[in-house]
Amino acid sequence: MINLGVNIDHVATIRNARGEDHPYPYLAAKDAIKYGANSITIHLREDRRHINDNDLRKISSLKKIPLNLEMAANHKMLKIALKNKPNFVCLVPEKRKEVTTEGGLNLKKNKIIIKKIIRSLNKYKIRTSLFINPSIKDIQFAKYLGSKCIEIHTGKISSLVKKNKKYKKEFNKIKNCAVFARSLNLEVHAGHGLDYKTTKILKKISQITEYNIGHFIIGESIHYGLKNTIKTFKKILKK
Repeated sequence: MINLGVNIDHVATIRNARGEDHPYPYLAAKDAIKYGANSITIHLREDRRHINDNDLRKISSLKKIPLNLEMAANHKMLKIALKNKPNFVCLVPEKRKEVTTEGGLNLKKNKIIIKKIIRSLNKYKIRTSLFINPSIKDIQFAKYLGSKCIEIHTGKISSLVKKNKKYKKEFNKIKNCAVFARSLNLEVHAGHGLDYKTTKILKKISQITEYNIGHFIIGESIHYGLKNTIKTFKKILKK
């Protein structure tokens, strides 16, 4: 089965634009699960530009919602994760001035803290994935660090598809990485910049078992509704 994780960060972005309470991320999380999402992803950024600590507390308390917490790899965020105990954690790189995540983790540079975080989360049976570029070396490093899961950054292929440029080389890179990761017993996810078209293309890679999609789903929902948008993705992932 291929899972769909729905990132609801940008529900909080809309809320924060007015500095008020509406719309409610926790209600969006409940609705997304009701409409067919397999899990909810939220990124608690260090600058709290969208999701905040109260959102994390509310959503993590909803035990029927499988929660994937994206977070920077540092001791402060580890403490927050252990306090709230999401089902899953995805470690991602973070730059204060970036509009969105620009690439995968630098595993070599941050190997000591990443290994410690993975070990700590494993003790509490919180599955940890590493958000990485489609790189064989990074996959080998992920295995060395003790991760059981990787999420391949799909930003480049998504951009190429949207611009109607040739994407075959990038597709093959992702496919080779997915095949190699599975040979090492790593679970393979994909995310970043995905829309209907790119998801249909990547769906051909059978080793990818989960797609995490946020910005496009929330944006498309303005026109067609959250239910219809999620249902469309679920149909794509079934074929």
